[in-house]
Amino acid sequence: MADSLAGLLRTAKQDTSKVNYMWKMADYLYSYNPDSAIRIAQKALFLAQHIKYEEGESRSMGLMANGFLAIGNYPRALEFYLKKLKLEEKRSNPYNLASATMNIGIVYVYQEEYNRALYYFRRADSIITANNIPDINYNIKLNLGDVYDRQKMNDSAFLYFGAALAIARQMNDGDFIGTAMIGLGHSNLKASNLSLSASYYKEAIPYLKAAGDEDLLCEATLGLAKLYKALNNPDSATWYAQSYLALARKDGFQSRQLDASNFLTEMYTGMQVRDSAFAYLLATQALGDSINSREKIRDSQILSINEQLRQDELAETARRAKEERSQQLQLLFIGIFIPALFLFTLLLSRGKVHVRIIKFSGIISLLILFEYLTLLLHPIVVSITHHTPLLELLIFVAIASLLIPAHHRIEHWLIEKLTLSGSEFTRSQFQIRRQRLKLKRTS
Repeated sequence: MADSLAGLLRTAKQDTSKVNYMWKMADYLYSYNPDSAIRIAQKALFLAQHIKYEEGESRSMGLMANGFLAIGNYPRALEFYLKKLKLEEKRSNPYNLASATMNIGIVYVYQEEYNRALYYFRRADSIITANNIPDINYNIKLNLGDVYDRQKMNDSAFLYFGAALAIARQMNDGDFIGTAMIGLGHSNLKASNLSLSASYYKEAIPYLKAAGDEDLLCEATLGLAKLYKALNNPDSATWYAQSYLALARKDGFQSRQLDASNFLTEMYTGMQVRDSAFAYLLATQALGDSINSREKIRDSQILSINEQLRQDELAETARRAKEERSQQLQLLFIGIFIPALFLFTLLLSRGKVHVRIIKFSGIISLLILFEYLTLLLHPIVVSITHHTPLLELLIFVAIASLLIPAHHRIEHWLIEKLTLSGSEFTRSQFQIRRQRLKLKRTS
């Protein structure tokens, strides 16, 4: 897929299709190469802004935010999600507006700012409900349940996880069903509904295995380990914890390996199995060092991509400045050319030039003048209407209703003047010729 998109990008023109190809490439890359995805999405954003393609701007900003979220740069992810939200608030696309609002809440969850996350999730939920957007209704219900669960507000967590499960069953999506069941398992565990919690965890596992969602399978297994620890059943608790650790090792989930090692250290310490407790303690320390090293690499990666983006922004700023200078010079040339054309037309009227040429040059000069005024007014109209076609049309019709009568009056007056001066010049020339003929005859 990447090769085919790269081929399309090489041949695409600088238009909306190229923006679409770039954000599709970024969407394909961001899960395993977020740095490249961010830079491609930024190029798509620059081009979309240049050609005034708002949908391309919105998608590109969303993909940049996704990339930053993937590398753990939460402030930059939040920055671009907020920019996307600001853009979508001016448009009429409820799906995009709800998605941007929900993604801001997700960033706040990562930053453990749960009250702010809840604020944006509620806003997104109201947009989804008001506009009947089924595509992301499951997601918002699950996210609300997750935040309430983290805040230990069990009644609200039950409500939203239950709603998510009902939607998942209607969609017949096994991965979604298993995820919602894990949420219900967590909230029931916190509410000490242990038998209900165990049933949700165990029922979720087959769905997650079928979907190949081993990350959430780890979560379900650890949930069962904690549940059996609460039931004072150390054998089952350690079995599930060791299963969780084996799965996390197989998939390379270091943070989950750390959770499992911590849990097993506590379990074996409590069971007075000192050798095992010490072994898992050493494993915990090694994993902690490895994770800290990875975080340092990630911080370095964040600094590197930030600098690359800064350089790209400087290059884009320089390009735009050059383009603006070119446009200003063109406008200046037109501004000088219009009075020069008027002056040339007046000079023509004093020479021996056919009246049609004078009329034609007068009409051309007036047309250029009024087109120039429209060109100058267009950016102001766009800023007022925010690219709303109907409002732009009404404003330009109003301007035209003023300019066209003025155009006809000035055109009539000017051509009359030029024609009059041209005809007077022709008559004077004729009289001079007659006098010369008389002189020849008398001589």
